[in-house]
Amino acid sequence: MRPEYPVLEGRYLHDILAQPQALSDTLSNLRVSPALNGLVRRLHQGRFQKIVLTGMGSSFHGLHPLNLKLLENGLTSLLVETSELVHDMRSLIGSRTLIIAVSQSGRSAEIVRLLQINRKQAAVIAVVNVADSPLAQSADATVLTCAGSEFSVSCKTYVSALLALEWLGSILTGRDPRPAQQELTPAAPAVSGFLAGWKDHVGTLVKRLQDIRHMFLVGRGKSLAAVGTGALIIKESNHFHAEGMSCAAFRHGPFEMIGPEMFVLVFAGSAKTRELNRRMREDVTKGRGQAEWVGEDAKMKPFRLPAVSPGLLPILEILAPQMITLALAVHADREPGRFELASKVTVTE
Repeated sequence: MRPEYPVLEGRYLHDILAQPQALSDTLSNLRVSPALNGLVRRLHQGRFQKIVLTGMGSSFHGLHPLNLKLLENGLTSLLVETSELVHDMRSLIGSRTLIIAVSQSGRSAEIVRLLQINRKQAAVIAVVNVADSPLAQSADATVLTCAGSEFSVSCKTYVSALLALEWLGSILTGRDPRPAQQELTPAAPAVSGFLAGWKDHVGTLVKRLQDIRHMFLVGRGKSLAAVGTGALIIKESNHFHAEGMSCAAFRHGPFEMIGPEMFVLVFAGSAKTRELNRRMREDVTKGRGQAEWVGEDAKMKPFRLPAVSPGLLPILEILAPQMITLALAVHADREPGRFELASKVTVTE
C-alpha cells in the first residue's frame, strides 16, 4: 500500500501534478507570429551583433540550454542576470542587440527596470506566462506559455518556459517550425509517466534523505538549468539549504565538505561529459559522502528519467529535485511551497 502524506496535499503539489497539462497547452499554442518572424529574418541578415538572454531565478537558470544551442549554431549569445544587465552591463543594450527576456509574471522588479532602460533600443523577445504583463505588452515579439496561475514555487511555469525556449531556439537557428514543434510532443507524456509514481518516489526519498544536512546539485552543460533551479526550489519550498553548481566548480572547494551528512545529486547530462560526472559521483562516495545519479540508468526510481531527446532532457531533469522538495517537506512536517517571507512575484530590487 502506498504511503500517504497529508502535509503534501496543497496547491504546490497540485501545480507539480498539473505540469503535463501545462506542457500540452503551451505546445499547442506555439506560433511564429509576424513580429517574431521579422526578428528571425533580421537575425539571419546579420543585423544583430549579439543575443542577450536574461531573467532572474529559475527564469535565468532555464536559459542555459538555449544559450548552448545558440552558441553551437554560431550565434553570439550572452547569458546575463537581469539585475546585472540593468546596472553594470548596460553597454550590452543597443540597436544591434536582440534581447530574449524570460519572466513568468512579466512584471518582476528587474524586468520592469530593463523595459524602462531599454526604451526600444534593443529588440526584445519575451517568453512570459502572462499576456497582459508589462513585458508581454512592451516586447517586440512575445512567446506565451500557457501554464495558468501558479501558487508559489516555479514548477509548471518553469517546464513550460523550457519547452517554449527549446522551440524558440529551433526557430532562431533556422529550423522549420512544424517539425520543431512535433519533436516536443513527447514531453507531456514523459512527465506524466514519471509523475504517476510520485507517491512511491516520495516514499523512497523520505528514507534516502534521512539525516542529511547539506545538499548539492551538480551537473554540466544543459543540466545546469536543473542544477540551479533545483537548488533554488529546495530552498524556497522547504527552508532547506541546497547549492547548485557545475561538477567542476564543486571540486574547487565544496568537495572538502564531503561527509556522511552531505548528499550530492549528480546529473548524468550529455554523453560527452557523462563519464566525468560519473567519476564525480564515485569520488563523493569514496569520501564517505552520499550521492545519487539522475539519468535514464539511475538505480533509484525517483531519479530514473524516461528516455527522451536531448532537447527535452532539461524538462525531465527538474522532476527529481521536485520529488526531493516533497520528501523534505515530509521530514519537516511542513507544507512545501508556502512562502512566509517571499512572494510569488519579486517586485523589490
